[in-house]
Amino acid sequence: MKVIIAGGGTGGHLFPGLAIAEEFKKRDSTTEIVFVGTEHGIEAKIIPREGYPIRYLRSEGIVGKSFGGKVKGIAALFLSFLDATQILKTVMPDIVIGVGGYASGAIVMMADLKSIPTMIHEQNSVPGLTNRVLGRIAKRICVTYHESLMSFPMNKTFLTGNPVRLKILKGDREAACRLFSLNKDLFTVLIFGGSSGAQAINRTMVDALNHLSNLRDSIQFLHQTGDRDFENIRDAYRKTGVRGTVAPFIYQMAEAYAAADVVVSRAGATTLAELTAIGKPAILIPYPYAAGRHQEFNALKLREMGAAVVISENDLQGEKLAGAIRNIYQSGALQAEMKSASKGLGRPDACSKIVDIAMSLVRNV
Repeated sequence: MKVIIAGGGTGGHLFPGLAIAEEFKKRDSTTEIVFVGTEHGIEAKIIPREGYPIRYLRSEGIVGKSFGGKVKGIAALFLSFLDATQILKTVMPDIVIGVGGYASGAIVMMADLKSIPTMIHEQNSVPGLTNRVLGRIAKRICVTYHESLMSFPMNKTFLTGNPVRLKILKGDREAACRLFSLNKDLFTVLIFGGSSGAQAINRTMVDALNHLSNLRDSIQFLHQTGDRDFENIRDAYRKTGVRGTVAPFIYQMAEAYAAADVVVSRAGATTLAELTAIGKPAILIPYPYAAGRHQEFNALKLREMGAAVVISENDLQGEKLAGAIRNIYQSGALQAEMKSASKGLGRPDACSKIVDIAMSLVRNV
């Protein structure tokens, strides 16, 4: 069996695709998986490291671009259909699965025109532009949240949850601490703002360190900064004397989660799926410009269930963030309650459901 998984641009789109690929390979190791993305998306760095082949489309974003950017994006869109046609001719897949992002649009559309079975997966409560369009033609649609169901035709849409990579569920704390040069006996805070980092979180965390100085012998940090802020944030940690490891990008997220006692992050759907699958307490800072405010809605659900503290970016201050970290650190009971609430929201079976639907679609062609 041959499967194309198309999409990316951000980890929020890509990592569910990797989880789906793992489930296919787990069921049948002879299954051929080919990823399709763009050369400027995160997939160009991640997929080769994971050992899967990847083909590239010439695709650009259109939404939120200047007039010149829109013209460039439309031109690239036409070229992406040519690329998609060639990829389908070469790979000859049994099914094409779109996981979001501009790279999934052309390949899913062309597969449908060639009568190749197609599926899409929507991670967020508010579907993105590409999936709203593809929802009209894809034969099956899998969604993460109940709220997404009304955005797609009911007769072909399934509530599955967001797939999580198997390795995320199997991280080992001791091995993780060795990997990141951390002390396994210290309370560990993992900070990341998405695959490219988040300047607002980075800056605020530096200020928060000043408010946590009396805990420097008890707390340590693992901080993914993104390339742009790496050197400044690394220097700030050195100046404060706080223990921690700072990296521009963390490829070993399973180990990063395993090392963490609490996670400070944005509230993207894939991040929350991973956090709840393993039951990690979180301090969530939703990205304020996410489409339809979906990160805010995602975060509030976790707060309502007692799994997370939520701080809006408008209220984000070092002292406030430090206070949230301190409260969780100082209360073992609160940590236990948040872990339990988080795990109760997890959907570790999402991968299995999605691949079941895909296999059924292929068999019924």
